[in-house]
Order: sequence, then structure tokens, then C-alpha cells
Amino acid sequence: APRPGATGTLRRTVQYLDPLMANWVMSRDVVVLMVPSVDRHGLLHRNNMRLRDYVHELDGLVLQGGADISPTCYGEEPLAPEWAGDRVRDDYEMELFSEFMEAGKPVLGVCRGLQLINVALGGTLYQDLPTQVGPQVMHRNREIYEANVHEIRIEPGSGLSRLFPNTTLTQVNSLHHQAVRKLGRDLVAEARSSADDVIEAIRLKGRTYVLGVQWHPEFHRPDDGQLLDPGPILEEFLAEARRRI
Repeated sequence: APRPGATGTLRRTVQYLDPLMANWVMSRDVVVLMVPSVDRHGLLHRNNMRLRDYVHELDGLVLQGGADISPTCYGEEPLAPEWAGDRVRDDYEMELFSEFMEAGKPVLGVCRGLQLINVALGGTLYQDLPTQVGPQVMHRNREIYEANVHEIRIEPGSGLSRLFPNTTLTQVNSLHHQAVRKLGRDLVAEARSSADDVIEAIRLKGRTYVLGVQWHPEFHRPDDGQLLDPGPILEEFLAEARRRI
């Protein structure tokens, strides 16, 4: 979102596609596109180009990581100015998520993407885990970034337990300071942090495929025996997308 009083690109709305995320998805021979927002003050207007038009042509949605979700999206004020989030991006992605849901097309949320799914379905977030939960687990370490890892517990009988039938406890990277507090409508927890019980994965009950993971599977290497294999999650999502073609 634009920053008040800023100059250059900081005064503009900027969209991006993380190349690591794009390369991870494209590793299964699929085409990855970024869906642009429609600027109300630009040359295109919503009455002649709608997000629904994009959704009609696409097979699935990946909501990638990034800035905090604005607490105003779930009825709270920021506990600190730096946790105000990006309301412009939130509104755009929630509309996009809603359109994919209405079309019955699969959605995979990663880190911020999980949090957005939860808030879009009426859930709430911890604005800051160290402040509101405690220091039992270091969910974010800016100095080592994606090298920061911790243990999660996959819930018995969950969709993730079917993807990883021989795994209950495993390691994932961790780059977040916010997390699910109250689950949104029809969402179930699929994995939790072992030490503090923070929700690390969610899934929507029902026919539409919606999965969110709090870690970044695009950073995991398949040959890294320490971290959870990212392959089955991506393959399940893409199988759902192909099933609707």
C-alpha cells in the first residue's frame, strides 16, 4: 500500500510475485500468473474488468506471504504502529479469495495467505505472538530468516496426516510473528506448534479445497531430511486444480 508522505515507488501501490513461490509451483510444469488488482483511479474500472473474469480463466489460487494482515480486518486496532498491516492488499486478496471460493476452485495459502483465509472467513489473529502468547517458541528470527525452524504436530485424522501417514512430529521453517487466534467459519486446525499449540495449518471443511500452512514450503528442499517434504502439499493442490479443468 502507498505510504503517506513517501516519494517514488513508496507512494504507489506495488504488486509482486515472489520468484521462489513461482518456481516452486512451476516445478510441476504448470503456468503461474499474478492476478493484478483493478485500480479504481486508473485506466481500467471494475465495471469493465472484474476479478471474476480472471478467476474464470484460472484453475487455482496461491496466496503468498508478505505483510501483516491489518487488524482492522477483524475488528481490532493495531497494538503497535508497525503492526498496522496492508489494508489495500488485504481487501484485494479477500475479494480474490471470495471469487475463487464462489467458483469452487482450489486455494492454497502460505504464511500470510493462511492468515488471510482465516480472517476472510471470520476468524481473528494474534497480532504479535511474543506479546500475546509468550516466548516458548521463536516463530520469527530476522537474523537467520528461513533458517529458523521449530517442531509442529500434525493432527491425527487430518488431511495432512493422510498426506504424511508416517509423520506426526516434524520440523518446518518459521518466519511469522502473527498467527490464528480464533478459527474462521468451517475451518479446522490440521497442525500445531508442538511447544505452544499455535495453529500451523488449517483446512476448510466441505467440497471446496482450501488449505493454509503457516510455514513456507517453497523454501523447503525435497532432499532436506530435517524439514517436512513440500512435494505432497503442492501435488494435492495441483491435483484439485486439474480435477476441475
